[in-house]
Amino acid sequence: MYRLRTVMIAAAGAVALAGTALAHHGWSGYESEIQKLSGVIEQSSYANPHGSIQLKTADKTWEVVLAPPSRMNNRGLTEEMLKVGTTATVEGYKSTSDEEEMRAERITVAGKTVELR
Repeated sequence: MYRLRTVMIAAAGAVALAGTALAHHGWSGYESEIQKLSGVIEQSSYANPHGSIQLKTADKTWEVVLAPPSRMNNRGLTEEMLKVGTTATVEGYKSTSDEEEMRAERITVAGKTVELR
C-alpha cells in the first residue's frame, strides 16, 4: 500500500510539472506568419524564465517575449542593450489570444541583430 501511494504521488507531481512546462513553453498560441515591429523600449526584463520588453510602436505598446537571459547573453544581447528609451526592431510571431503580445525570433538594437530562438 505504501509503495502504491508513493507511486501515485510521484505520478501526480510529474503530471502537474508537465502541465506547467507545457503551459509556459506552448508556442502553439502564436501566428505562423512572421511580423516586424519597430519602436522604443518602454520597459525591459532580463530575468528567467525569459526576458521581455514593452515596445512602444506608432499604434500601441507590445509585450515582446524574448529568450532566456543566458541565451541572450551568449548571443551578445546584454541587459544594457535593452535599456528604456532604446530603439529596437523585433521580428516574431503575434499571439493568437493577446493582441498586444509577440514572441520574438530576432531583435535588432544599435545596428546589431541577435537571433533569439
